[in-house]
Amino acid sequence: MTYPAPSFSHSSRKHLAVLRQRLSQVASSWAMDDYRAFVTFYIRILPKLMHVERCTIFIMEIGSNRICSIFGTGLSEKQIEPPLEGSIVGKVISSGISCIENNLESHPGFHIYMDEQTGFISRNMLCAPIKGLSGNSITGAVELLNKTNGDSFEEEDLRQLEEVAQFLSISIESIVLNQEILRIAGYLNKEVGRLEQASVRGTRIIAESAAMREVLDLVQVISNSPINVIIQGENGTGKELIARMIHERGERRQKPFVPVNCACIPENLVESEFFGHERGAFTGADTVRKGLFEEASGGTLFLDEIAEMPLQIQPKFLRAIQEGEGARLGSSKLIHYDLRLISATNKDLTVQVKNGLFRDDLFFRLFSVEVLIPPLRDRQEDILPLALHFLEVTNKHFNKNVLGFSSELLDMFEHYPWPGNVRQLLKEVERLVALTTSGEVISIEKCSRELLAFHRLQRKSGQNEPAANYAIDQQVRALEMSLITKAMKRAQGNKSRAAELLHITRQGLLKKIKRYHLDKGEADQSIPR
Repeated sequence: MTYPAPSFSHSSRKHLAVLRQRLSQVASSWAMDDYRAFVTFYIRILPKLMHVERCTIFIMEIGSNRICSIFGTGLSEKQIEPPLEGSIVGKVISSGISCIENNLESHPGFHIYMDEQTGFISRNMLCAPIKGLSGNSITGAVELLNKTNGDSFEEEDLRQLEEVAQFLSISIESIVLNQEILRIAGYLNKEVGRLEQASVRGTRIIAESAAMREVLDLVQVISNSPINVIIQGENGTGKELIARMIHERGERRQKPFVPVNCACIPENLVESEFFGHERGAFTGADTVRKGLFEEASGGTLFLDEIAEMPLQIQPKFLRAIQEGEGARLGSSKLIHYDLRLISATNKDLTVQVKNGLFRDDLFFRLFSVEVLIPPLRDRQEDILPLALHFLEVTNKHFNKNVLGFSSELLDMFEHYPWPGNVRQLLKEVERLVALTTSGEVISIEKCSRELLAFHRLQRKSGQNEPAANYAIDQQVRALEMSLITKAMKRAQGNKSRAAELLHITRQGLLKKIKRYHLDKGEADQSIPR
């Protein structure tokens, strides 16, 4: 979308050229708080451009009806807080209509109070609303005070200020919007449904969904127990992460965690890998080598893809588990093992046993407890928190500052079936960050072929949601309602506990519950799914 350039007089065009040059320079290198520097630039340039004494920019505070000055000539942030009723700024923001007020000394209102506080004399004022990107909401206002030549403001002055306000909203609000939504979404991810999480390569266990919370509750129960565990789940669901979590929360956490993928060991080397060998035990055995059972002594041996273990090694493996001992190849000396076994597979071992591909006695020895990890498509509540976490991790890893995901992309993330599960989501986010310039929001066009094909099919079948509403107040309302609902559910209706989860006071929570009618069961109609 493009907008016409503001049509200032010839004497103002030079100032406007400087303004636009500054815009292009700043826009190429946005950081978290760069919009503040940008706003102060407006405060400096507008008085010169419009020949006035003072300029102030006001913003509606997120999630409330409070108006605050974010920056102004000779003012610090939030120094002026005009009421929504009884002030010219409040009137402009409420109505969305610009206004000219000359001869302010004879008009009652909030400006009289401010003049008494600051010692400044307000003679006349221009005020224009700053509109949201959707055009249906007002996010703030820009105010000019006192023509420097003593004249009154005219309609031409107001028209120019309205063009500036439009330019201001286009340049700034998209950044503020993305940062605010990301902040709240990140807060939702971190503060609601937060559990103790394990870490591998900076990847955390995200447990927003009830299914994953049940998994982590089971992990908590079995971690300090000596029983063997088998973890079942599709590829990419995070079986090794769960295994590491069990180890790190257990009594053996100070000892080694030794992972091995049974599918990656050549069949003729399986026995040597697990039990080790003496020098000269076979051709190429030039040194003594410990087996995986010895390396994991005192700790945990994690057997990934256990269903791929060859049948011929399974009897010796069974003896090692039953007796807690074994011998290296080329030696008759028994070595005692003290370890915990955690196994994982993406296959149904009971079917493997039935088909004669896995020994039933080994099957029963391998585990006492089964942990079943649901696929990502069955834990939809975890998709967006995972994507946001992977974005944060990947930004750090790639030394970038990609601001976030477009709403259209997030919607597709939630509906895509993710056959590769969490691993596929991580790789997709890494790809998107790599292809997106710092300071930008990730668009759907940069997705992999699989996701783009799904998106085209989704559009063709008419499953797309209506166009996203970018209005800050409506986005924040929906996010706050979702946040409060989740916190109340987690706290089992205890408002004090829910307030603690949200990091607000109990009184503040009660006000929000009343404001959003959450105590009347109306929230479910408004919270986005």
